[in-house]
Amino acid sequence: MLRRRSSLLIRPELDDEPLHTTLAELRPSGQLHGLGAGSTRPVWEPAAQLLRATGRDWDRRAHRVSVLARSLPAVVSQRWAADRPGDGDALVLRAFVEATRAPAEGYTAVRRAEQTCLSAAGACPEDPLPWLALLSLMYSCAVPVKDAVPVWTEAVNRAPWHRTAYHRLLSYLSPRGHGTVPDMMDFAWQAAARAPQGSPVALLPVAARVELTAHRQGSTPLPALGTSGEWNEPRAAEEIGVALEGWFRTTAVAHAEAVTDLNVLAFGLTRAHLPDEAAPVFQRIGRHMTHHPWDLLPEPERTFLYWRDRPAGRRGT
Repeated sequence: MLRRRSSLLIRPELDDEPLHTTLAELRPSGQLHGLGAGSTRPVWEPAAQLLRATGRDWDRRAHRVSVLARSLPAVVSQRWAADRPGDGDALVLRAFVEATRAPAEGYTAVRRAEQTCLSAAGACPEDPLPWLALLSLMYSCAVPVKDAVPVWTEAVNRAPWHRTAYHRLLSYLSPRGHGTVPDMMDFAWQAAARAPQGSPVALLPVAARVELTAHRQGSTPLPALGTSGEWNEPRAAEEIGVALEGWFRTTAVAHAEAVTDLNVLAFGLTRAHLPDEAAPVFQRIGRHMTHHPWDLLPEPERTFLYWRDRPAGRRGT
């Protein structure tokens, strides 16, 4: 009898079960106007409880706020901010929501979003997240890199080696963002070289190379099981080694977006055609595939499963 292959879990909350529970509770089951109907507590209370429990874990707070801002109806953050003016958590979530939506709504909305980010920074002076929200807003509005770096610096001054902050600036420096390939790669290499042992920032050059793949690829999918030129470059093997030794093979506690980083590392290992090194990475990923970077391939799920379920020690394709 054939063994049934377990289904993949592809979801923005990754492996964060408290966040998953909160999202399930906050998503309306029927029409939007029914959100919270029949409840004796405010519609935003599950989000408030989650962020209170998160505390000063800036890494997990960034992941949770980002996912909440993208996943929930805007009315949740609107009601929370209206019911609790001056509440730091409410302002931070509202800053992320407005930073995401404002650029499509015009100049007035952008100025309002900027003010919300600054109000959140005033209410939470030790929190890096308001500055990350402002950085996202600046990215969407194509503000030059030289003006964005001071905002990024505000974030990392509050939370050194903050994983999300480094990835946000990497996206800014990407040629798909507002930078160049040399700017992006230099930033990634320097950050990884200075990162403390066990920091996921050690993976940044591999993430930059994925960006390079996406930039060079354009709209043409890569061969599903082949390699691409940028992964054959000598520097690529060095970058993968830094990620393996500086982060993956350390005893560091898993960070909030470890699932995302594991998928990036696994993708890089398969592109570089290192299946034996990829096997333990896939083992740690388990069912938690992410859309990106596998969406750079023509059959993402099938390719992911091919590499994940590949017999140990098998070589060649």
